Amino acid sequence: MDKWGYKLLDAVKVVAEMAAVGMGIEKDTWVKSMEGGAHLLAPTGSDLAKNDVGAIFAGFHYDIAFLTIHGKSRYPGLYVWTRDDTKLQVKVPNGCLLLQAGKTFENITGGYVHAGLHEVIYTEQTKAAYEKAVSEDRTTWRVSSTMFTHFRYNVDCTPMAELKHLYEENMSKDQAAFQKKYPKMSAFDILMEELNATNMVEEGSELSNSPQKESV
Repeated sequence: MDKWGYKLLDAVKVVAEMAAVGMGIEKDTWVKSMEGGAHLLAPTGSDLAKNDVGAIFAGFHYDIAFLTIHGKSRYPGLYVWTRDDTKLQVKVPNGCLLLQAGKTFENITGGYVHAGLHEVIYTEQTKAAYEKAVSEDRTTWRVSSTMFTHFRYNVDCTPMAELKHLYEENMSKDQAAFQKKYPKMSAFDILMEELNATNMVEEGSELSNSPQKESV
């Protein structure tokens, strides 16, 4: 798993460099921000034998991370939403990896990059694939080898001035609303805001009482 995790991390770094070049900033901008980040390889598994059509394996959500990456799952069921709210089923070609932007990436780019909305559900196609696997005596577990990559906790994730040409139109429409949606925050601030919003931090815990980290 360590070997696979480092391969995923390397792939993210390549994409991060490509994104930086495409946005007109220094090639290593995002990679430097990832140094010291709490990257998390978090495989998930669902036993299809204990579920049926309509089961929700991961409800509609976006990720907090900078970029999320994972390989192709054995079974279908992943859906994403485009910018115009079109829902699409994801089909990852063999030998390919899928990347999705997270909330941290959205904030630092002032909404030029959107956090990818997605869900994983048990569909009729999932059931058909499950029944085929049973007939062929193959595993009936749906596994996703997901890695969440993060910026270092003290990276300033305020919309970058160097990217203003990408989000300026958005900002000029309603500057107050823009600043409210994409405020001055560190990567740690974004993490805590999202964890608090989903009640994942117990009040009074060591984490909830952590001091604000100085941005760099």
